[in-house]
Amino acid sequence: MADATDRIARPWGARVPYGRHETWPARVDTYLADGVEPGAVQRWVQSASILHSDGDAMDIAVADGRMVGVRGRDVDRVNRGRLGPKDLFGWQANASRDRLTRPLVRRSGQLVETDWDTAMDLVAARSRELLDSRGPGSIGFYTSGQLFLEEYYTLTVLARAGIGTNHLDGNTRLCTATAAEALKETFGCDGQPGSYDDFDHADAVALFGHNIAETQPVQWMRLLDRLEGADPPRLLCVDPRPTRVAEHAAVHLAPRSGTNVALLNALLHETIRHERIDRDFIAAHTVGFEELAARVADCTPKWAAEICDVPAARIEEAAELVGTADALVSTVLQGVYQSHQATAAAVQVNNLHLIRGMLGRPGAGLLQMNGQPTAQNTRECGANGDLPGFRNWQNDAHVADLARVWNVEPETVPHFAPPTHAMQIFRYAEQGSLRMLWISGTNPAVSMPELTRMRSILSQERLFTVVQDLYLTETAQLADVVLPAATWGEKTGALTNADRTVHLSCKAVDPPGEARPDLDIFLDYARRMDFRDKDGGPLITWDDPESAFEAWKRCSAGRPCDYTGLSYAKLRDTSGIQWPCDDRAPEGTARLYTDGIGWAGPDMCESYGKDLETGASQEVVEYRSLNPDGRAMLKAAAYLPPHEEYPFQLTTGRTLYHFHTRTKTGRAPQLNDAAPDVWVEVSAADAERLGLGEGDLVEVTSRRGRLRGRLRVSGIRTGLLFVPFHYGYWDTDGGYGPGPDTPGRAANETTITDWDPASKQPLFKTATAALTLVERGDGRPSPAPTTTASAPVAAGSVPPTAGGPAARTTQQEPAEFPHGHEECTR
Repeated sequence: MADATDRIARPWGARVPYGRHETWPARVDTYLADGVEPGAVQRWVQSASILHSDGDAMDIAVADGRMVGVRGRDVDRVNRGRLGPKDLFGWQANASRDRLTRPLVRRSGQLVETDWDTAMDLVAARSRELLDSRGPGSIGFYTSGQLFLEEYYTLTVLARAGIGTNHLDGNTRLCTATAAEALKETFGCDGQPGSYDDFDHADAVALFGHNIAETQPVQWMRLLDRLEGADPPRLLCVDPRPTRVAEHAAVHLAPRSGTNVALLNALLHETIRHERIDRDFIAAHTVGFEELAARVADCTPKWAAEICDVPAARIEEAAELVGTADALVSTVLQGVYQSHQATAAAVQVNNLHLIRGMLGRPGAGLLQMNGQPTAQNTRECGANGDLPGFRNWQNDAHVADLARVWNVEPETVPHFAPPTHAMQIFRYAEQGSLRMLWISGTNPAVSMPELTRMRSILSQERLFTVVQDLYLTETAQLADVVLPAATWGEKTGALTNADRTVHLSCKAVDPPGEARPDLDIFLDYARRMDFRDKDGGPLITWDDPESAFEAWKRCSAGRPCDYTGLSYAKLRDTSGIQWPCDDRAPEGTARLYTDGIGWAGPDMCESYGKDLETGASQEVVEYRSLNPDGRAMLKAAAYLPPHEEYPFQLTTGRTLYHFHTRTKTGRAPQLNDAAPDVWVEVSAADAERLGLGEGDLVEVTSRRGRLRGRLRVSGIRTGLLFVPFHYGYWDTDGGYGPGPDTPGRAANETTITDWDPASKQPLFKTATAALTLVERGDGRPSPAPTTTASAPVAAGSVPPTAGGPAARTTQQEPAEFPHGHEECTR
């Protein structure tokens, strides 16, 4: 057994070096609650992480009917036994004393407890009333990236075929809508081409706006282990902050916010100019190369350097790194997705891989990453508004096929217009055409942009709001009906991570009080609404997680995300398996496009594409003329200046120790102690210019609102402010928000209501702001962690981040802690 390690102060644990083309060695991470010895654990129950998109497989320790710890599953391909800080400690939030245990309804302006029948009858009655008086367009659904596959699919069927509304989206719109759109624009279909296993084989890894050390910490452990082994990869980091990735990078570029397209066009320019391209691959598998080459012909490193404010020589070094790699892996995340020209930039990363022929083989991997644990399920099941199974809403044959699966008439399935994205759903609610909004597993009163506007929308008397969640969140406090939900470890279901790996998460303990699984709540609603198919039978025929999974398999059959070769039994026996998994690939599929581009044909593709500048949808005739043979599309994009500029640009983002709006991680003591409150990051040069110092209380002001936090003087690029978006008001006196004359705490008080034209993803990283001093810190440090990208520029200037004695965990060899697991609840 290895020495105990403080996994707050050393979040990535000890190294297990390995060489290129070798298998990543196992290392089992375990954390048990204080006073619980391994022998006291009565059952270990199979699961996977619900606090990031990595999909880390783990077992839940159960004693006396309660969770008492977790350990990594060394047999799993994703994490080989490792767990990050959120995995190790986040489960404790399940037992928080402020869990919702009974439904609430609003009476005389106050939320009061009631029984399930009363709450659900109220929801069903309002639904029927609105359907009769205003039609299906008056009802909308906004869901999460943290439920299970079976729940998303059930929600999609009841919303699309039961209610008949086009207003269905997930909070994946805020984090990975651009990932899906970029893949559709290039490959005609969603689905990650690459695999985490590609990290084992790459000789170069490029991370574009992806702070993998904090958003996917276990995959960062994998890279750290490779960096200490034989033949380590060279890293390219594109990030305006000095992340841990940047510290290990051969080349670090910190461009001005909003200039990603200019930078990527320069990389494409250099790659083509130096003939670092695979012309045979381009000719056989792509269309659009001549236009792309012409568009980037003048995009020299010198040109990009002036726009991006990075040295031209460094851009040339980056181009040499990606252009000469034998096996290149590229990852993309929020630094691209939530910034100006999001889809256009993400597509250029795809272009880089295509012109180099870096696709479909070990180490040549492309990962348009996800930000949430089940974001991929939201997309493939259609809970993000698209049709389930990556079907094309503009293709009548696809709609008819889906109608056949559901046994409804094709006109029942809304496809008269593009699916309504989240930002538009809230706009319809603001304007009054949408009168009922059902929010499940997400907290828009903190996570959406321009929070003053969000609170105003959710507070409208004419809007009937249903919130389904674990706690009385900022959003739940504004609801008309609050439904207490069960969560991870308290229910069974499948979840799919960012590299298409499907895991099974089994019920370990009962939920508190009267809380119910989300699936049970949706099924209850469907029964009360008496949704029927075209033959008069029940529209939804399943009644538990496994039968819902089997129903989804029928919907996925023959589609890119084919699950027909999977089952609960198979997932219990083998842990994670990558889709597609069918008769042709019964053990799953490591990489897509190993033998050409499979789903881009006009009759098969999920989307006919969009104009990257305007977002206008293309029609089938245009698509067929441009891409009749179904090849990958090299879509060029011109750089356009961002909508807002100085004095400061404001960017929001994540920290290693928290997830989304802290409803779970803020209730885990070790994680909360590591990052207890909001902070504001500024560069040393800007701090000196403004006469500010570490720990000063400052106010960030934009055209939308203002917030206050303690200052962290970090290595961030000049002209940029960073504020973590996790902090809201549930753990303050503010309740759901600040008073009219009180500065806020949430980063999204200041962000702009603007979105990418193609993906419709909000642009959280493009606002402008001013920074002013409120009071001197008087020696009080910022609450920002010191172990992450938020580290202070002056070593030793603030106390180190620590989670206390309870943050200790063990790292073990697999043989010392054998893996048994409890069968799933059926």
